[in-house]
Amino acid sequence: MATDPHAGDGARRNPELRRVAMRRQVSEAGFVRVSELAARYGVSIMTVHRDLDELARRGFLHKVRGGATCAPTTTFHGDLDHRMRAQVEAKEAIAREVLASEVRPGQVVALDDSTTSLMLARLLPERAPLTVVTHFLPVLRALAAQPGIELVGLGGRYDAAYDSFLGQATARAASGHCPDVLFLSTTAVARGVCRIQSRNTMVTRRALIASAARSVALIDHSKFDRLAPYRLAAVAELDRVVVDAATPEPTVRELRARGGLIDVVDVG
Repeated sequence: MATDPHAGDGARRNPELRRVAMRRQVSEAGFVRVSELAARYGVSIMTVHRDLDELARRGFLHKVRGGATCAPTTTFHGDLDHRMRAQVEAKEAIAREVLASEVRPGQVVALDDSTTSLMLARLLPERAPLTVVTHFLPVLRALAAQPGIELVGLGGRYDAAYDSFLGQATARAASGHCPDVLFLSTTAVARGVCRIQSRNTMVTRRALIASAARSVALIDHSKFDRLAPYRLAAVAELDRVVVDAATPEPTVRELRARGGLIDVVDVG
């Protein structure tokens, strides 16, 4: 079976180069078969399985029967590029609602590493001057050249799958700040509890919640049909939860019955 010349001999010989190339291929295609990857990189089926196992462990993709995908499933929230493109209208509607109702000039605003928070970050210059605290590199990049925005980056261990700093060191950095309001999202919501895919993400977001005077969750409707292993917080423990109108009415009623302050925003 011939090797694709565009894959390069370096990728065949170097596992890390090959995994980076595989990650990019799966992200661009959405789904790639194991046999295709083996042919492209000139390696065995077993080698491809080991590479995909490692990429799945790091959170870049999800292994499925016969191949790998970057698209979200009930137990995998999707890679960062896919999440950036998902539910864009709902995220923008939620972001505009909280910008209007929660953000005032002069505040210290904390943002987590969710793509909905990134959507809000792009709107924040409308409310400058602000101080923005975050551990998410796309937010730092989006606001770096914006006048009236003072940026505070939370360091720690960098996680490429999330393009952010996560874990105990980041949590300690977060605890040193007292934001007026934190905007966050979550991987999944089940039985009135926000749940997270990654333990390091859970540790970091819990620290952000504890440090902020007010916590506002931005949750689009797609989060209510997923699962995730780590408990973040009950909706009743947050000051406000904003969802879009595509969230099922029984779900909204259940969250309110569990003590959550739930606001629903129209899209479009």
